[in-house]
Amino acid sequence: MSLKPYFAASVVAMSATGAFAQETLPQASSEWFTAAQETIQEAMERQPNTNRALNVILMISDGNGVGTNYASRLFQGQQEGGFGDDYVQSFEAFPSLGLIKTYNVNAQTPDSAGTGTAMMAGIKTKAGVIGANENVTRGDCATLEGNTVTPITKVAADMGKAAGVISTARITHATPASGYAQTVDRNFEATVPEGCESQVDIAQQLIDAMEVGTIHVAMGGGMRNFHADEGGRREDGQNLIEIAQNELGAQFASDMASFEAVDLESGDPILGLFEDSHMMYEADREDEPSLAEMTGAAITALQAAGGENGFFLQVEAGRVDHANHGGNLARVVRDQQAFAEAVAMADEMTEDADTLIVVTADHEHAIAFNGYCGRGSDILGLCMGIDGAGIEHTGEPNTAEDGLPYTVAGYLNGAGSILVPEQTGEEDTSATNPDVETGEADGEVPSFSGSRPELTQEEATDIDYLQQALIPLSSETHSGEDVAVYAKGPWAHLFDGTMEQNVIFHVMNHAFTAGDDQ
Repeated sequence: MSLKPYFAASVVAMSATGAFAQETLPQASSEWFTAAQETIQEAMERQPNTNRALNVILMISDGNGVGTNYASRLFQGQQEGGFGDDYVQSFEAFPSLGLIKTYNVNAQTPDSAGTGTAMMAGIKTKAGVIGANENVTRGDCATLEGNTVTPITKVAADMGKAAGVISTARITHATPASGYAQTVDRNFEATVPEGCESQVDIAQQLIDAMEVGTIHVAMGGGMRNFHADEGGRREDGQNLIEIAQNELGAQFASDMASFEAVDLESGDPILGLFEDSHMMYEADREDEPSLAEMTGAAITALQAAGGENGFFLQVEAGRVDHANHGGNLARVVRDQQAFAEAVAMADEMTEDADTLIVVTADHEHAIAFNGYCGRGSDILGLCMGIDGAGIEHTGEPNTAEDGLPYTVAGYLNGAGSILVPEQTGEEDTSATNPDVETGEADGEVPSFSGSRPELTQEEATDIDYLQQALIPLSSETHSGEDVAVYAKGPWAHLFDGTMEQNVIFHVMNHAFTAGDDQ
């Protein structure tokens, strides 16, 4: 006898009595149970927004993959007195969510130039190149012609919208540069090699983009790439800051006083350069605006400049990446907290009906998490034991086979390696200059040995502490893991499932042009 009719009837019966069954379950009075029911109800009531987007804001926390994001969530929640794991960052409340594959066409582990180009121009390309397709050879200027691509800032400008890029990294760094530059090498920030006639340096390309109206607001670090005076990197003798001011009518800011003095509604271009290289980490910030403050200023300026045509803005928390490279989780999570505040600022200043906000990362890092930690273990500190009789951890650290405690978080590689070079041979300079992506050693490689040192909670939670790592590298590496994308606003529901990174551009572009073919 077939069981199919009986099975189908049972499903119908169970569905019809589902509400009754849930009310009679012994766990129905649990706050976890009722919260889950509320989540389901909210999801069922959600309707997709298919309006045409007036504005699009792409917010990128550089290096904030799923693991780094987990650490930041716990940190922020614990800062507010909770256990941390149940905390919700501003963007984690966004209704749409997907996973993004981050690889470059020639790199399983990506770099920010290739990933930035994917998000801003809609194609995957090689590591180290910006605004160009995979047919170029990195560093070979002769391969650039015929292989450039158009960023969404130019698409927006052609629609009459105002566009901007802001970053806590150098504004000529890979991710922000993907908003306006085409180059065969991300390192051509202030100069290009002799014989490279096909392109100019990235800083010059930013000023050129301001001149033609592709970029209206640019704020970040990297002042050294814009002048040839003392401390400057330019070899052509130009002062691009003076050119922006005197020839383009740009307002210039270099500290908090000049930042606050900018007339955001004047319609003039705005150039903010707050450090010679990268801006300060949030934990060390002095006399320069926070990422949230720059985000608020940029939105105000772009709303004024774009008017009824709207705007596009790319926001990058660039130093989340750098603190990860340093193996310094204490600064990672603080810069990520500043990023979450910037997302909240952007959300508060815009309307869901007409603004698509996309929050994502370009790649993850080689971060990892230990177990078995009791609830509330400080994400920056030692992994405490699980209390079988209660909820919060026991207050006693777990120990490894060597009898020593260990931290909740660590890195697979980096400057915090427990292996140290023996006093023979030359110093190992793996993953430093000139190219961290290769991980190639420069000079004679010494022998390594070592063991884990004794570690206290006070030492582990110090702002300058480097998490323990295994493989010795002076700069911790990216990893190839997926990153998350969170979105709200017009067409945000298109972010769903596991997607290629270049699809982000296509969702943003569709949101801008929805209805054009109808």
